Amino acid sequence: MSSHPHAPAHHNAGDTHHGHDGGHDAAHGSFKGYMTGFVLSVILTAIPFWLVMSGAIDSKLLTAVLVMGLGAVQIVVHMIYFLHMNPRSEGGWTIMALIFTIVLVGILLAGSLWIMHHLNANMMPMSPEMMKNMP
Repeated sequence: MSSHPHAPAHHNAGDTHHGHDGGHDAAHGSFKGYMTGFVLSVILTAIPFWLVMSGAIDSKLLTAVLVMGLGAVQIVVHMIYFLHMNPRSEGGWTIMALIFTIVLVGILLAGSLWIMHHLNANMMPMSPEMMKNMP
């Protein structure tokens, strides 16, 4: 028996099994955690759907910004509740992954908006009469 109170009782040299968590100190989800994540995800999906379908906000720009903001929040909810990312797990590597994800999502959102704006500004407007004459 080991003198350290938290040391394992036995350890074979060829034993590669590290228990349920695979040797990492990442917290595994509980039913309550998964249900919290699920409920938050449903709410964060329903609110943008309602905003767009009801036309609750007159400004399309504000509606688009709110939908993208709620989408970004939903990404963070998924990372916390379903991917179990926190500052303590895996020696802080999950925080690096979170920062990388946030930067990547920011680039994707800004680039998508930039592309859609320029496509809208540079496309030739088509009237219904012009559409009828298309081959």
